[in-house]
Amino acid sequence: MSEWLTVLGMEGNPLLLLCVLFPFAGGMAAYGVGRRSPQAGMFTAAGIALGEFLLFLYLFLYVPNVETVTFGWHSFCQTGMYFRLDGFRLIYGLLSGFVWLVTMVFSAEYMAHDNRRNRFALFMLFTLGATVGVFLSAELFTTFLFFELMSFTSYVWVVQEETPAALRAGGTYLGIAVIGGLVLLMGLFLLRAMAGGGTDGRLWIEELRMLVWTRSDLRLLWPAGLCLLFGFGAKAGVFPLHIWLPEAHPAAPAPASALLSGILTKAGIFGILIVSCQMFWHDGAWGTLIVSLGVVTMVWGAVLALLSVNLKRTLACSSLSQTGFIWVGVGMAGLLGDENILAVRGVLLHMVNHSLFKLVLFLTAGVVFMNVHQLELNRIRGFGRNKPLLHLIFLSGALGIAGVPFFSGYVSKTLLHESIVAYGELLESGLYQALFYSRGQITVIEWLFLISGGLTAAYMTKLYVCIFVEKNSDDMVQETYDCRKGSYMNKCSALALTGSALAVVVLGIVPHLTMDVLADMGQGFMGVTERIPTVHYLSVKNLTGAAVSLLIGAALYLLVVRRLLMRPSGVGREYCNRLREDAGLENLLYRPLLLKILPFFGSVVCRTADWLIDGLILLLRRSVLRDSPLPYELPEGTPVTHLLGCAMDHVQYGLQRLRSVGKERKPSYHRRWEHKLAALHSAVSEYNTMISRSMSFGLLLFCIGFLMTVLYLLLYFDLA
Repeated sequence: MSEWLTVLGMEGNPLLLLCVLFPFAGGMAAYGVGRRSPQAGMFTAAGIALGEFLLFLYLFLYVPNVETVTFGWHSFCQTGMYFRLDGFRLIYGLLSGFVWLVTMVFSAEYMAHDNRRNRFALFMLFTLGATVGVFLSAELFTTFLFFELMSFTSYVWVVQEETPAALRAGGTYLGIAVIGGLVLLMGLFLLRAMAGGGTDGRLWIEELRMLVWTRSDLRLLWPAGLCLLFGFGAKAGVFPLHIWLPEAHPAAPAPASALLSGILTKAGIFGILIVSCQMFWHDGAWGTLIVSLGVVTMVWGAVLALLSVNLKRTLACSSLSQTGFIWVGVGMAGLLGDENILAVRGVLLHMVNHSLFKLVLFLTAGVVFMNVHQLELNRIRGFGRNKPLLHLIFLSGALGIAGVPFFSGYVSKTLLHESIVAYGELLESGLYQALFYSRGQITVIEWLFLISGGLTAAYMTKLYVCIFVEKNSDDMVQETYDCRKGSYMNKCSALALTGSALAVVVLGIVPHLTMDVLADMGQGFMGVTERIPTVHYLSVKNLTGAAVSLLIGAALYLLVVRRLLMRPSGVGREYCNRLREDAGLENLLYRPLLLKILPFFGSVVCRTADWLIDGLILLLRRSVLRDSPLPYELPEGTPVTHLLGCAMDHVQYGLQRLRSVGKERKPSYHRRWEHKLAALHSAVSEYNTMISRSMSFGLLLFCIGFLMTVLYLLLYFDLA
């Protein structure tokens, strides 16, 4: 095997390459099966997802030292493709396989009546392979390759329904992805320029910290870091690049929403961790920037979720808020320096928890939509009554994301909150200087953290009460909902959702046996190697923080949701939308800026440049390059057509005279050919002008030039 790998320019453990390529090959196989039987294609896709999960499970159970597992394909596209396995990457590879397996099992029922489900399964598996490629990447250009591939394959999810709303949301998603990808690539170029090509011309993720420390000229560090922050932050959904989240989730199918929120946003956070924990390790200024963005994202997302009256839109805005919680932890890890172990572990565990929460919650929303075909709260009101299994599944996700004790979200939020408290205590003790945040500002951040937790509890209570407690205002509709006690989802879907919900409960009940083990495995990726003393999660201090958030949530639900966000109707009270749907940043800023303002100023600049160039040419034609007078001017054609036409006319006249020898009537001389050739020349010139000025001709020349360039590069590298 090793000899074949060497011949192909590869080295290392091929299992890593198999983990990446297996979903791509499996996707094409499932698509082929689906052409004959779409439902069989969906089950085949679920089998491929199971195989991917088992691959990572094998690595988790039977590889003794995952830190030494690497793979390199040196000859791939001349830049190479490189993968690495460590605890963090293994956790997210295993989690990705599990989440994809659950969503594919649920998709078999959810997409059963969709004629496009074969395409959906294909791009689900393609995105799985691209996402695993991001998490396993050991070099930044490998990360970029799979990051962009992941963006384009997941675009198909958003536009799956092909409705006007889905196409608009897909345009927003793709626009953010493309702009973010271009800025990300610029950041890689700047980092490459700062590194001077590195030791081998590659940007190894594990060596970025040493690269920064050994460079005396760091002028490009912050420009490169900000470009990478923009590119990765666009996928993570941080404010103000979050605009695709509230649009894409309601438009995409529920299984796709679970993956977009649970896993794909974590691919963006994976990139942020690379930048923060490698390039800006213990950099207080960078940590301040990340904390500030995280606080705004955390609060703004929670407020939007509280105001929303659409089930999936509420969950999408919730994802925005939970991303803010994670960013606050990443920033605190930079501010705390060597004392950042609580923040590091909180970030890792909340990433894992949020993936599980959104898997449970979005698939529950999928069950509701699958039966009701509605997402507006007043229409789905009362659907969950008398459905105990669905009740418990949703409750596990809701209590987990709200940070209730004995659920996994409580553990990660406790660690994140304690990291903020620890930084405040260090400032107060004088061990840390208040260079970036004062003690009072840290107190404000702590309270915003607690209030955001309260907002989370409030909007999850709103969803729970609406779906599972209240009755629908229409008695006939409520009776229809009550008749679906045992037929609202099949056994496979029920098993998949139950397993996901149990994971949230088990992780929260025995955190020292589960979550602490995961944190120990993954913290090395973020630069922490020491072991933390046992955290007493159920101590009075930690329980007090959770109680404060939950009490704030109860007050917000009673005073804001029940009083301000509900209004009287003919048959009781109904939820009302206090926020205009077109009042977001997308409609107020981004679309006018990109579609109106920039094109207007661009057209002004182009017209001005065109006018100046035309004026300059006219000035030169009338002064330095004035046309010389001709001794005579041809009535038509060119000198060539004139001479050739005259010659052909004389030849024709001579032939006519030969044929008329001995006849009384002599032929007359007519200049026919000169006129014909002049007209032909005029037509050919006109056609050439039209072709040369057409877009098709320009594209044809570009393609020819591009192919010649590629051919030259291939020949050059072969000769080299």
